[in-house]
Amino acid sequence: MQECNVDIAVIGAGTAGLSAWQVARQYHDRVVLIEGGEPGTTCARVGCMPSKLLIAAAESAHQAHTAAGFGIEIGSIGVNGRDVMERVRRQRDAFVENVLESMQRIEPENRLSGHARFEDPHTLRIGNDLRLHARAIIIATGSRPHSPKAFAPAGDRLIDSDAVFEWDDLPESVAVFGPGIVGLELGQALSRLGVRLRMFGKSGSLGPFQDPALRDYAERTFSDEFYLDPAAQVEAIERDGNQVAITFLERDSGHRLTERFDYLLAATGRRPNLDRLDLHNAGLALDDKGVPYYNRFTMQCRHTDDENAGSHIFIAGDASQELPLLHEANQQGRIAGHNAGRYPERRAGHRSTPLSIVFTEPQMATVGLSRDEAANRFGCDNVAEGQATFEDQGRAVVMRQNRGLMRLYAEHGSGQFLGAELFGPQVEHIAHLLAWALEQKMGVERMLEMPYYHPVLEEGLRSALRDLSRALLQGPAMTERCLEYGPGG
Repeated sequence: MQECNVDIAVIGAGTAGLSAWQVARQYHDRVVLIEGGEPGTTCARVGCMPSKLLIAAAESAHQAHTAAGFGIEIGSIGVNGRDVMERVRRQRDAFVENVLESMQRIEPENRLSGHARFEDPHTLRIGNDLRLHARAIIIATGSRPHSPKAFAPAGDRLIDSDAVFEWDDLPESVAVFGPGIVGLELGQALSRLGVRLRMFGKSGSLGPFQDPALRDYAERTFSDEFYLDPAAQVEAIERDGNQVAITFLERDSGHRLTERFDYLLAATGRRPNLDRLDLHNAGLALDDKGVPYYNRFTMQCRHTDDENAGSHIFIAGDASQELPLLHEANQQGRIAGHNAGRYPERRAGHRSTPLSIVFTEPQMATVGLSRDEAANRFGCDNVAEGQATFEDQGRAVVMRQNRGLMRLYAEHGSGQFLGAELFGPQVEHIAHLLAWALEQKMGVERMLEMPYYHPVLEEGLRSALRDLSRALLQGPAMTERCLEYGPGG
């Protein structure tokens, strides 16, 4: 057994791990990056980029099919599933190659390949031949799709979101379980590419929305395009030849139906890759799901025997099970890298305003606090609400994309903007404006003083801000509060 001593060991070479490694190298030379799985980040291989490639193809097909609304006759429109998936894989592989090239710039002696697991708080076993002793350790092992046991009868007709991008051709039919962010993005894209689709949920939730008004509006809008039941009553899942048979109560009629699909796509969330690390040997306090307790501003994990004592072990990215987003993984990785590098000294890192965008059409986005989060923090009577629809918004009407609703929240008294939930055309851009406003701690009146060009979709944001301003009870701030978002460590 080979023995090796290093300053810092980073487990996982995804977005969080690479960011952590780059920062930690500012403090020490002997910082090793350990990768035990398939190289390339989740975003490049199976997440952000391949899904957007599929969505881009679907948007192109949809624009062609709806061009008649502008008086444009295109003629016969066909979708070549093999060509669609070939482009998705080709471009996906190019994105992955860019990541691999950046990894190759890391010195070979600082790159290790193999599965890592804890032998004790400072010792990692890498495969069967190497024992690594580290002064500090960063866990950045990412996550993987999770499928409930109830889906097991589907057999090899069951796939997860990772496997979609390995298709050689588009299937004829898919049943999507899970109308969350991933399910909605992939489901709508597949439907627009001609795949027969039904989408089932369980809890009634839809995407990232918490506000009932946004959730109901989005549900009605998506239901006009494909079958969607966020609170479905599914009675049976069975393998039937080369298909999967699903028995369910049809949403509108209540009739019991059995339909067959080529695949059951499980889009029911992801689980952190922590179960093979032997964390019971790491001396960390774990929650009931096996995730270490940690401080979200330092990313430092907590000792088992002292809840006030920080460990030399840090965590970042999807493994933390906080916010499975690339920009969050990058930020968490940088914070973990800085604190592992300067350990035992540690400093709080800046956590950006929460920002989430779903690339459906219309797009969905959340910024800052939701309505319920704002009410819980400031009190129901202290939160004002404003809204505007895109149904009669000039630019949206011109584009024939005049569907959507946005709701904004602010604090009475101070007029401080708190957050928003958005559903509408290209709201990814409006969401960024609002996130920047929150980062600057802007009030509603100051936001209204910003320039708004005509005609642009942002004029819809101005309408919502005006409605919010009318609802505000202006005056001295009711309380002094520090606007930090998300759960404490």
